[in-house]
Amino acid sequence: MESTDKSATASDAAPLQPAAAAAKYSALQVGLRVLLFAACVSAAVVTGTAKQTEMVSVPGLPPTIRVPFTAKFSHSPAFIYFIAALSLTGLYSIITTLASISVSRKTKTILLAFALFDVAFVGIVASATGAAGGVAYIRLRGNNHVRWNKICNVYDKFCRHVGSAVAVSLFAAGLLVLLSMISTFTLYKKIR
Repeated sequence: MESTDKSATASDAAPLQPAAAAAKYSALQVGLRVLLFAACVSAAVVTGTAKQTEMVSVPGLPPTIRVPFTAKFSHSPAFIYFIAALSLTGLYSIITTLASISVSRKTKTILLAFALFDVAFVGIVASATGAAGGVAYIRLRGNNHVRWNKICNVYDKFCRHVGSAVAVSLFAAGLLVLLSMISTFTLYKKIR
């Protein structure tokens, strides 16, 4: 009689396991998407507020004459693209977070859309991070072959802002890779 009760209890618990696993993945996705939003917004805001004015000597003039020059994100198309891409990804993360919360039962179509759009946004964030990182590296190190001087020795605060924003966006790209893997895994489990 005891063995019958144990088997009845085990059979009752079996149907709850897929629902519990789905709820766990859904909560994980919502949490990661909120974290993605925070990373994208913080990187975009830090880059957008990066501005520094310094008194710099101008070549061709005596070194005692110094002119104020400002370094800001809008001086570089790569940084403008960086902010636009991160803002778009932040909007995407809000939409998918709300969709993850509001859609209680995720269909195969929704999971496929999540997986495909997550992969597309990985490409967008990675390309924006690469563009901003490349420009930031040139500003940090310069390039002697084409006579591009480094500017981070003068505009140190600006360079720290941009560098930290690039690091946070790299974290956001990693989150998107993780989210696409979770969406793909969940879709695979649903198909199988």
